[in-house]
Amino acid sequence: MNYRIIDGMEEMKLEDIVRLLKMTYWADKRTTEQIEKSIHNSSCYGVYIEAEKKLVGFARVISDYATTYYLCDVIIDEAYRHNGLGTDLISYIEQLPQYAGLRGVLITRDAHALYKKFGYEVLNDRVMVKSLNC
Repeated sequence: MNYRIIDGMEEMKLEDIVRLLKMTYWADKRTTEQIEKSIHNSSCYGVYIEAEKKLVGFARVISDYATTYYLCDVIIDEAYRHNGLGTDLISYIEQLPQYAGLRGVLITRDAHALYKKFGYEVLNDRVMVKSLNC
């Protein structure tokens, strides 16, 4: 599958992000206005399938760039799951220099195995933390 990771909103459309987030249990009730505001106050990343000209993955990061980042809204379109796209998207984000040495935080109820690959540990049923130099 020929795809690329998008870094920043320049190549992503709001309606594509809304479509993806409406597939989730955590963001399906957000309004388009809430989603738009959230992406403008975050660093955003996507997975784009070249042949289909389609955004099939999305993630946001909120950070102070000094101690902590919050990884959120990670979603891969249901039709494209189990192809390693989620792992590649998280891998891309995790290697970015602006998050190096920071504590990573995320909340999930069903994707612990994915995030454990990147050093996150479960604190309770949903919260996961990756502690580094903070």
